[in-house]
Amino acid sequence: MTSLPLVFDAPRRGLPPRHFADLSPEQRRQAVVELGEKPFRADQLARQYYGRLVNDPDQMTDLPAAARELLGKALFPPLLTEVRHVETDRGTTRKTLWKLHDGTLVESVLMRYRDRLTVCVSSQAGCGMACPFCATGQGGLNRNLSTAEIVEQAVAAARVAAAGELPGGPVRLSNVVFMGMGEPLANYNRVAASLHRLIDPSPSGLGLSQRSITVSTVGLVPAVNRLADEGLNVTLAVSLHAPDDELRDTLVPVNTRWKVREVLEAADAYASRTGRRYSIEYAMIRNINDQAWRGDLLGQLLSGRLAHVNLIPLNPTPGSKWDASPKHVEEEFVARIAAHGVSVTVRDTRGREIDGACGQLAAKA
Repeated sequence: MTSLPLVFDAPRRGLPPRHFADLSPEQRRQAVVELGEKPFRADQLARQYYGRLVNDPDQMTDLPAAARELLGKALFPPLLTEVRHVETDRGTTRKTLWKLHDGTLVESVLMRYRDRLTVCVSSQAGCGMACPFCATGQGGLNRNLSTAEIVEQAVAAARVAAAGELPGGPVRLSNVVFMGMGEPLANYNRVAASLHRLIDPSPSGLGLSQRSITVSTVGLVPAVNRLADEGLNVTLAVSLHAPDDELRDTLVPVNTRWKVREVLEAADAYASRTGRRYSIEYAMIRNINDQAWRGDLLGQLLSGRLAHVNLIPLNPTPGSKWDASPKHVEEEFVARIAAHGVSVTVRDTRGREIDGACGQLAAKA
């Protein structure tokens, strides 16, 4: 079995130079002062970056040319370079492959729905959780992303949407989900910092609603407890994938350290502190975890809890032995869960035509 990291926050090895999005409001003011500028320049930069979505200092026309050159070089190094993007669903779903400063590849997915615009961001390059059915997990962990590398994915999505590049005309980014490449809570400090950049009101951040941000985890119990103490009210999503420890030990290897009961207790504690219902993510895998009795067991486990089940038709990777459950099996599974009074839905399967599962586009590249 692949070994799992003992720490949740790897050192800064390989991360990019400091970027404006890495910095809190106080750190921004300190940074511009250290560069010889007045503290108010930090607020000007924030209005440009988080308000106008500008990351090219040459376009920050409310700053003197000399300040643009100085501050731009120091605080806005290029972090993400688009390798390519692919589209489906008549252009309303766009997956982008990004190259980072060190050549590392990561992905984000932008999805326009009738009532919202969601971007799915990566928090790590690769993943160390070793779930065998996941394209990212098959490749292992390369490194953590910096706070700014995470935020830049959301800002880039907001820029595309505001420019009207998606069908339906200009629209504001409304939702962010940390369900791309990586285990977000294994990069805890930078993910937590990026959450503040996303929810802080303009001009300090993008000003998104906390309720519209979802952070997923395979169940790093100490990190879930730590997130509960942050004072944030983002949605927690637990990638469970099996209701019994025997199977989950295989599908989600971290379960050998924190069992299903411990994971659900941590999620319950999060729900109690935040008042927010959490989501149970469950990939439906043919003949592996889709038996009707497992649906009953999952319903029994969650009955009375502040939880919602989100069933995910598996998006199989090329050459993989794992496949999606048949529709009639999925429907029976839904019925078994619902019979216990548990809320359950099936995720909209977007992106199958464009290697929509996490890691597939990067693996091809």
